[in-house]
Amino acid sequence: MQFREAGSADVLAVVTLVESAYRGGSSREGWTTEADLLRGQRTDPDQVADLLAAPDTVLLVVDRGDDLVACCQLEKRGARAYFGLFAVSPGEQGGGLGKRIISYAEEYVAGQWSCRQMEMTVIRQRVDLIAFYWRRGYRDTGIRSPFPYGDERFGIPQRDDLEFTLLEKELAPRS
Repeated sequence: MQFREAGSADVLAVVTLVESAYRGGSSREGWTTEADLLRGQRTDPDQVADLLAAPDTVLLVVDRGDDLVACCQLEKRGARAYFGLFAVSPGEQGGGLGKRIISYAEEYVAGQWSCRQMEMTVIRQRVDLIAFYWRRGYRDTGIRSPFPYGDERFGIPQRDDLEFTLLEKELAPRS
């Protein structure tokens, strides 16, 4: 297994991975599915390409052999870093890979960018996923933001009460 920064040649593989982890029938093989909350796409090639081109943003991917099996977005926001677009292939979920990626991402932003906090937004109704992050030391800030209803680039909601919650974690200083 190898961590690396994604490049433009990875765009379609990242989209395929993210879609498989969150939407449609294949997502039900893992535990991170959003298929009961949202239909439609989770991301698309333009969104992933935009992330790759964004300043102060890195898209990390994990290869196992020739297969891309996980990814996450890291964005430097001053002394904070944002963690997003986190996906693990459904067949790889439940084996500790997600925990390893989060730890690697935290070390990366603390070491490369001297960030002291990591933050992320999670759909508030994803109770099991939020519990996973709590076990990693993340805490709910109480800050909520609306789901982008009407913008199908982020999916087609199956409920009318979706919203995001902001989670954060203090990172240990690196010497």
